[in-house]
Amino acid sequence: MKPRFIMLFVPAIVTVLATVVAVFAQSRESSEMVRIPAGWFLMGSNEGPEDERPQHRVEVAEFFIDRTKVTNSQFALFLNAIGAVGPLGEKYFDIDDNDARVHRRDGKWSADAGFENNPLVEATWYGAVAYCRWTGKRLPTEAEWEKAARGTDARKYPWGNEPPDRTRAHFGGGWNDLKPVGSFPKGASPYGLLDAAGNGWEWVSSAYLPYPYNSKDGREDLSKDIVRGTRGGGHDVRVEELTTTHRGRQVSRNPRGGHHNISFRCAR
Repeated sequence: MKPRFIMLFVPAIVTVLATVVAVFAQSRESSEMVRIPAGWFLMGSNEGPEDERPQHRVEVAEFFIDRTKVTNSQFALFLNAIGAVGPLGEKYFDIDDNDARVHRRDGKWSADAGFENNPLVEATWYGAVAYCRWTGKRLPTEAEWEKAARGTDARKYPWGNEPPDRTRAHFGGGWNDLKPVGSFPKGASPYGLLDAAGNGWEWVSSAYLPYPYNSKDGREDLSKDIVRGTRGGGHDVRVEELTTTHRGRQVSRNPRGGHHNISFRCAR
């Protein structure tokens, strides 16, 4: 091939490479992760609802978890790269739901104006799993999520034992009334996790099974089409549902459907 002919393709090649790099950079730009050290913590509560009992010690290996929930703009990048349906026909996102704040315009997915940095909702559990894999991560287990939100001192809320207020968490809001991620720094967990109470429930990898938690009893088998856990409390919940131990037992959470009040974050 003659050099002059080759030069005709250089601008196009550079453009393609720049686009690929930009996509991967953007997909991670708001995904700062925090380190959770190895060790045991107390999981569950003997004073809460039945599904939180008994309180028990759980050993967790070191891992990292996103400081904030996945946003609408981040998930739009995933949809543009992967699509809204998986290889087996599994739906990743409820694109036709009125609560969705990511839409396809002129052939490209993008977050609705003014909602770019809000927690992504209407992703199915399968969509959350696929997104985390796309970023080189995974969903946290239920035990990992609770340790990241609670620490090792068995605190009731991510920030401690003081009752929730509007400076620490977003709760009791209206339908789809979510706030930009990271809006409540006073509600940070011992490790710096933000929005771990309110502003959207969060999918975890674990199946919703009774305690004690055991990672080897099948609850971490991702191939099972079974109801999965949600943690953290939604934007529209009561104060009682903001605790670090609440498992969202009354939340509608079909893993194949998106939900107006369930978001997620990734771990590694």
